[in-house]
Amino acid sequence: MSVAGRAADLDAIEVVVPNLKRRYSGGTAVNRTIAPLIAERCRAVWFGPDRPEGIASLSLMDLLRLRASPAKGRPARIWHARRNTEMLMGLVLRLLGWRLKLIFNSAGQRRKTLYTRFLIRRMDAVIATSAVSASFVDGPATVIHHGIDLETYKPPADRAAAFAATGLPGKYGVGTFGRVRRQKGSDLFVEAMCRLLPKYPDFAAVIVGHVSLDNLAFVEKLKSRIAAAGLSERIRFLGEVPIAEAPLWYRRISIYVFASRVEGFGLTLLEAMAAENAVVATRAGAAEMVIDGGENGFLAPIDDIDALTAAIEPMMREPERIAAIGAKARARVERDFNREREADEIVAVYRGLWGAAGAEESKRKFAAPSS
Repeated sequence: MSVAGRAADLDAIEVVVPNLKRRYSGGTAVNRTIAPLIAERCRAVWFGPDRPEGIASLSLMDLLRLRASPAKGRPARIWHARRNTEMLMGLVLRLLGWRLKLIFNSAGQRRKTLYTRFLIRRMDAVIATSAVSASFVDGPATVIHHGIDLETYKPPADRAAAFAATGLPGKYGVGTFGRVRRQKGSDLFVEAMCRLLPKYPDFAAVIVGHVSLDNLAFVEKLKSRIAAAGLSERIRFLGEVPIAEAPLWYRRISIYVFASRVEGFGLTLLEAMAAENAVVATRAGAAEMVIDGGENGFLAPIDDIDALTAAIEPMMREPERIAAIGAKARARVERDFNREREADEIVAVYRGLWGAAGAEESKRKFAAPSS
């Protein structure tokens, strides 16, 4: 669906969700998950590639027309950015005359660069995905945890049949998803599998994610390690799969490994838990906030291959435990990380900005003339 260039349509727009990254990423996945729900709560549009169903798209021409089109019933439109490029574009548009209130959504758990801090200080509001993320923002931030589409990431009716349909050897799958690189702990996952798979012949492993040009040598080294272990048929690199296919792989595997060394939030944790995988995670991103060790998943120190391997092995040794752990993981996500709650809290931030902007505008309009 597209927003036409009709003035009435443009006047109705309250929120613009920019998505300016061409390659699919975690930020895009988050945007796609939450934007349709925001559009159910206010008049929101999507600007950029990878638009999901449920929210209208805004063309570049229509964005240009917004400058001369006041927001009906609102003192300003919301521009909700998740990346530096989107913050910068919002600032430039406002400088050139667009009436915008700017929000930055921060997931990072490390000190921001000088450039990023410069941009953030010019935002009207900041949303952080966790208290840890908020601690790396210079200034106040509203903490709103990510939410998951529970229907998209629902567990399979028959996980054994779903795995068998892949044609992979064995009965069970172990997986890790995300860009294949050192930051994501892809090498730790491969090493753990090289140690464990020879002991547990009923398992096979998959690595789902994009390989960038600067990581080709890294991946070739991993493949050499796998070949030397004689596991090339049981550890597969699947590359970047289509958006619609990613949820299917959570249903096909039984154990999900989140081996990151550095992470913002780690949305794949929630996706895997919603699909009732038994999750083993390093203490990166939001893992410690999401996983109650031993109850709905398992935790290991960052960059500790021995500990990671030891945390994975009990599920491979006793696969009959996976279903119970997975059910508790799903219940945790349903209770605390559903996307309806996230959308409500985000829109509450919008309304706060609109209220503040309206008060400022009224104050200017009705201020007594100076004598």
